[in-house]
Amino acid sequence: MAHDKGPRDDRWYFSLMAPNTKGDKFAWLDPTSIYINGKAYHDLLDDLCNDLDADEIDVVAGLDAMGFVLAAGIAARIGRGFLPIRKPGKLCVDTDSASMTNYSGQTQSMEMRTPAFAPGTRVLLVDQWVETGGTMHGAVQLVEQQQGKVAGMVAIVMEENDNTAEYRKKYKCVTAIQPGTEWQRQANAQYLESFKTYKPEMAFPV
Repeated sequence: MAHDKGPRDDRWYFSLMAPNTKGDKFAWLDPTSIYINGKAYHDLLDDLCNDLDADEIDVVAGLDAMGFVLAAGIAARIGRGFLPIRKPGKLCVDTDSASMTNYSGQTQSMEMRTPAFAPGTRVLLVDQWVETGGTMHGAVQLVEQQQGKVAGMVAIVMEENDNTAEYRKKYKCVTAIQPGTEWQRQANAQYLESFKTYKPEMAFPV
């Protein structure tokens, strides 16, 4: 049963996300504190799954690495299987590969087992945070190389730029942080006002 937290732009668990404390080689924030807190994690999954139709999805693919956390949770909730899309050299079976440019501007590749599914399989792509869309682009290539169909995309947020605008036009995109909200504006600026009052203890399991 989903928990009603009011307007979509005021989901209580967003303020649990931690600011980057390690410099520009890392993502600018860390949502994993949401996952630590059972109430926050399950409310997040409720909100994301409420906007999905399991009848339109055959398998849920998670992007290495933190996308695994959301994808596996969603797959279990909607009764579908989980497919990992990994960084190179991690899978011990035959793989397909696709090149992409990640959020830090580095070119790398993503890999998926081959064959992973039959042609025509509808694959939901899930990542923790979509900044430039590069990693997601690699996942789309992998699905299409095996003649699958992208059933949609899920993330806590998609920052707004030309790449992600194209995703929203082409695919069903489900995000916890909704376009047009104050949370989205702050995410685009890569600074959340909640950072001012953030304390790690806020996310401790109870």
